[in-house]
Amino acid sequence: MAVWQERAELLFKPEGIEILKNANVLIVGLGGVGSFAAEFIVRAGVGNVTIVDGDTVDITNVNRQLPALHSTVGQPKVEIVGDRLMDINPELNLTRVQEFLSPERATEIVTKDFDYVLDCIDSITPKLNLIVASKKAGVKVISNMGAGGKMLASKVVVKDISKTDVCPLAKVIRKRLKKMGISSGVKAVFSLEKPDESSLKMTDGSNFKKSFFGTNSWMPGLFGLHSAETVIRYLLNR
Repeated sequence: MAVWQERAELLFKPEGIEILKNANVLIVGLGGVGSFAAEFIVRAGVGNVTIVDGDTVDITNVNRQLPALHSTVGQPKVEIVGDRLMDINPELNLTRVQEFLSPERATEIVTKDFDYVLDCIDSITPKLNLIVASKKAGVKVISNMGAGGKMLASKVVVKDISKTDVCPLAKVIRKRLKKMGISSGVKAVFSLEKPDESSLKMTDGSNFKKSFFGTNSWMPGLFGLHSAETVIRYLLNR
């Protein structure tokens, strides 16, 4: 055990530390949800991590994303987050993939080598591609739904995709997955709070994104926390 894991070992026990050290996790999307999820996953002691993101930091990311600072605007998120993760655990086996996930690449990247996939993508088509690729590979996956337009931390829950409710994004994902032959077996992080429709803004439709809700500093990170908790507890208890 590394000295920095002393407190974790008290809770996870030596065998738990070893389990996490040997675990292999894929995190796709390093925005407000994924950047925090990646941090929690690595601080917990997962020893093998692959991070995927093709975006760079934008000034509008500063209110909610871990890699976003005024000093990092324009820099690749996969580099900033990756460097941070290596600084947390210098022995981490980290793979960085700087690209947006196409349908073909989703199938290539998701392999049976992973113990869990974290979908932290905020665009519908790439999100579906990743979930389907994970199911085809037989790898467990947890998918984050809409954190935008929400304010209440107490309303965030984790359930099977078939049990999602209220969240507009979850409704779309659930219906489209069903058409693709997937009705259950996908963990989903979502909020039971109705989004504030007055905070919705339309876009030009680039990168599979037609609109977005306003966001605050804590909800995306909270989604990432729930994702990380679900994955870590699964790894420790399986």
